[in-house]
Amino acid sequence: MSTPILATKLYIPSVRATLVLRPRLIARLNKGRHGKLTLISAPAGFGKTTLASEWAASGEWPVAWLSLDERDNDPTRFVAYLIEALQTIAAQVGTAAIGEGVLELLHSPQSPSVESMLTALLNEITTLSNRFILVLDDYHVLNNDVVNEAIAFFIEHLPPLMHLVITSRQDPPLPLARYRVRGQLTEVRDSDLRFTPDEAARFLNDAMGLTLSVEEITALESRTEGWIAGLQMAALALQRSSDLLDQSGNTHFIQAFTGSHRFVLDYLVEEVLQRQPEKVRSFLLQTAILERLNGSLCEAVTGQEDGKGMLEALDRGNLFVVPLDDARQWYRYHHLFAEVLQIRLKEEQPTELSNLHERASEWYEQRSLPTDAIHHALVAEDFSRAAGLIEVVWPTMRKNRQDATTLGWVKALPDRVIRARPVLSVLYAWTLLDSNKLEDVEARLQDAERLLYSRSEMNKGGGTPDSLQPPPARTNAAEMDSGEMTSAEIVVVDDVQFRSLQGSIANARAYHAQTRGDVLSAITYAQRALELLPASDHYEHGTAAALLGLAYWSSGELEAAYRFFADGLESLQIGGGILSAIGGTSILAYIRVAQGRLKEAVRIYTQSLQLAAKQDEPLPLATADLYRGLSEIYREWDELETATQHLQRSKELGKLAATPSDKYHRLVAEARLKEAQGHVEDALDLIYQAEQLYYTIPIPDIYPVGALKVRLWVRQARVADALEWVRERGLSIDDDLNYLSEFAHVTFARVLLLQNQSKQALALLERLLQAAEKGGRRGTVIEILILQSLAHQIQGNTSAALTVLEQALTLAEPEGYVRIFVNEGPPMAQLLHKAEARGIVPNYTTKLLAAFKPVQPEIANTALVTQASQQLIEPLSQRELDVLRLLKTELSGPEIAHELVVALSTVRTHTKRIYGKLDVKNRRAAVKRAEELGLI
Repeated sequence: MSTPILATKLYIPSVRATLVLRPRLIARLNKGRHGKLTLISAPAGFGKTTLASEWAASGEWPVAWLSLDERDNDPTRFVAYLIEALQTIAAQVGTAAIGEGVLELLHSPQSPSVESMLTALLNEITTLSNRFILVLDDYHVLNNDVVNEAIAFFIEHLPPLMHLVITSRQDPPLPLARYRVRGQLTEVRDSDLRFTPDEAARFLNDAMGLTLSVEEITALESRTEGWIAGLQMAALALQRSSDLLDQSGNTHFIQAFTGSHRFVLDYLVEEVLQRQPEKVRSFLLQTAILERLNGSLCEAVTGQEDGKGMLEALDRGNLFVVPLDDARQWYRYHHLFAEVLQIRLKEEQPTELSNLHERASEWYEQRSLPTDAIHHALVAEDFSRAAGLIEVVWPTMRKNRQDATTLGWVKALPDRVIRARPVLSVLYAWTLLDSNKLEDVEARLQDAERLLYSRSEMNKGGGTPDSLQPPPARTNAAEMDSGEMTSAEIVVVDDVQFRSLQGSIANARAYHAQTRGDVLSAITYAQRALELLPASDHYEHGTAAALLGLAYWSSGELEAAYRFFADGLESLQIGGGILSAIGGTSILAYIRVAQGRLKEAVRIYTQSLQLAAKQDEPLPLATADLYRGLSEIYREWDELETATQHLQRSKELGKLAATPSDKYHRLVAEARLKEAQGHVEDALDLIYQAEQLYYTIPIPDIYPVGALKVRLWVRQARVADALEWVRERGLSIDDDLNYLSEFAHVTFARVLLLQNQSKQALALLERLLQAAEKGGRRGTVIEILILQSLAHQIQGNTSAALTVLEQALTLAEPEGYVRIFVNEGPPMAQLLHKAEARGIVPNYTTKLLAAFKPVQPEIANTALVTQASQQLIEPLSQRELDVLRLLKTELSGPEIAHELVVALSTVRTHTKRIYGKLDVKNRRAAVKRAEELGLI
């Protein structure tokens, strides 16, 4: 269920008939609209919104409008409303809706970054053909760094056809200086917005119907310094007093109208508010707590009848109400006027505030608007009511990934209220987990357990399972400050909730343990959750089974992992929708790849894509990962063009789902594709980018980015860098082995071969082979056999090398592995030629040899090549290897320079260094020595 959208936030405020036109400012705004940003910044009451709406009504470009409020600090809510505003442009110009995919993504279980979603929106905006304007009104309410940083990104990449307008009481935290220097910023300040004497005269006499003299207008304009709200309230006061004041009375009023804005405001409230009938005055004060007003809501809050008629009367009387829709169903007070009313309400009726907010909360709850209901309950400090509402709406909020809002609500509650409610304590723990704030999770789970244990003790003998041990008492400062809970405060749960909460606690601990890499604890807790949960709780059952699958995957028990995760997806589909079923199949395919069952993995991916295509709405988050997985398999099959197409499709869809984790995995996939294409340096650059994005999640990190980086270093013979990594990891050939470290240990074996320590490498590889075979991890088995064959080749034992290679080929042929062999470079090509000559798996061997042509430009320093480099005084650099390969040709020195796009002097320098490292005197000897070492 998506969060309801308030259409009133998207309406452009209507232009009143009494508006004083301001052509000088409209001309400035029109001139600046070809830049990126217009900032209208001034204190309250200077007519910022009025000017923007006047411009919208008078301009040639379509305008989208978004009135911001404090709840838009939640990134998910902000993006949802931004998309809704942009869709009004699509409706105006008759194009396809903008941002549908992002809206659907907002309701998915995973949390995309705001920046990635804005990227997707920008890409869609570029497809439009009409210029348009987007207005973000009241920007000063946004104080969330994530939202502000994302808006800065949005502005930086704004398409030329779009112009952004921001109205704010203060300068937003954006790089305004940069925009000024680039000529991209138009600014309208309070000095620009102040009424000139002529504008003040037109406003006071023409618009407000007064008959002030030039001197009186000048005096009043001077007293208010052109402050529009001050002039408006002064005019209202003069209107109300017109039957009591003569000309001299006007003069005395104007003379008394001095001082700060606060003083002036207080004075005018006396003149305006106090002169209203008591019914109107009471209505104004009591409804001042509301951000939006409609008849029914006002009636509920005030207890008065005809709320709609009262709002219409206030609108007709120009009493600072602003219509929010064309039908005049919803209104708001002028912000400054609302603030004054709120101050007066607190002064006159301080004990009534809670009651008013409680009534508003009840009204919103009855209309299924829980966000507003919770807001008013919190302001009313009716924390028990707020807690109950939060517990009800939390499953939906969690599904929609609105963790920031939920966490803010819970933190607004007193600690003793949270600790008195086991559901809320568990909710808090899960919200912390989903927000990757892991430190306080256990304390919140213990709070819930303490209450459940107490209940269990009270119900012993009544059939309630007593499955908990009493947790230790908390003694932290926060608990001591919060006061002791009374028995009346403790919320008791029924039997079904009791078991569900126990299961949810176990699930939370399984998630926490899995994220920390504590696999045994994750398995224990997930199994406990499955035992505790009632059969009807499909969502938690699915969560437990999926977590158990992930834990078994981490431990290397792949078949058990596949079975439990598949069961979890089935339960999640029943309890949580189709998205989980489609997105989660990527995990199943990953497990099959680890088992060496590439063709079955492709079948899983393909079936999931077909299922996604049958849905009414696209599923970009899920399908992006499916395409990435397909890309990796086609890369292994050496179908690099198809792999590139799938990865590009994943990147396009992934713009809507680019969490750091998603970006990380796509960068790694792109790096491995670049490596297969022979661009090792490009691959390294991508791996370095991926390193910056990595953070731990419950999904096991089977191929850690650090080890991937070292494998590329090995290809470049960067011995020192590779050895430093080994030292940092504390690796040795006698280490205890486990699945999570398997990839690192296989990488360590490659480093040993790089150092010409083939004996130690073989010892480690034999232990790794036994573990991988036992775990049914065929993909790893094939790689280990390949490295064993290369190690035997280094030792000069060709017979042993070919025997082991035949085992690898036999295992790999049915699934079509290619790159796992070809990536090893010339040493593997030499072995395959010998295998072909001996008739070993002949058709497959021939296919693999064909994949070595043309020779990949950067694939040279692997296994045997790097071992050969160790025989040199100093290993050859990548550029020296490039020169060496060309020395073997008939190209002259200048032709080699032209081929490499370098100066002839550079080629001569490289050639001199090659001679020195190979210990030769001329070109022919260098080529011969290089061939002997297997370098070319």
